[in-house]
Amino acid sequence: MYQKLVKILRRFFTDAQIYKYGFNWSSMYKRTTGKIIRVSDDLRRVTVKIPISYKNRNYVGSIFGGSLFSTTDPIFMIQLINILGDDYVVWDKDATIKYKRPAREDVYAKFLISESEITQIIKDVAINNETDFVKKLNIVTENGVIIAELTKTLYIANKSYYKAKRKQKAQKK
Repeated sequence: MYQKLVKILRRFFTDAQIYKYGFNWSSMYKRTTGKIIRVSDDLRRVTVKIPISYKNRNYVGSIFGGSLFSTTDPIFMIQLINILGDDYVVWDKDATIKYKRPAREDVYAKFLISESEITQIIKDVAINNETDFVKKLNIVTENGVIIAELTKTLYIANKSYYKAKRKQKAQKK
């Protein structure tokens, strides 16, 4: 559904605008309490703000850890889907978050994917048909104090390879 909507919206908006406002207007993302505040034109840099509010404050008055995690959860996957294009499959495979201190103020996360990382992913998939891509980021205060460390592992594959692999697994059942 979302991919069809994006194709229509591309007639009127840039990918960066669709990415930013699509997330921010999406009811599923709104519930995380996060807000995308910046997206680069090439989609390689995304900045998310997680404001502290009554919607995400926990029992002791800091931002609920689940809100920190859910706000950051979909970003890398959707970034890579859009950057790599239709010839690739991208799935979240693993995620860990290590909470360092309570978030008692607005916090931020910057999602950066470099050109060299994209080149390496394309190279690895060309050689092996699939790869795991590990990415780390910090959730920080405006002053740069680390609140949490996030590690995401994403599975990326050649789409035709992935479909054949799934078909083969289904036939074995």
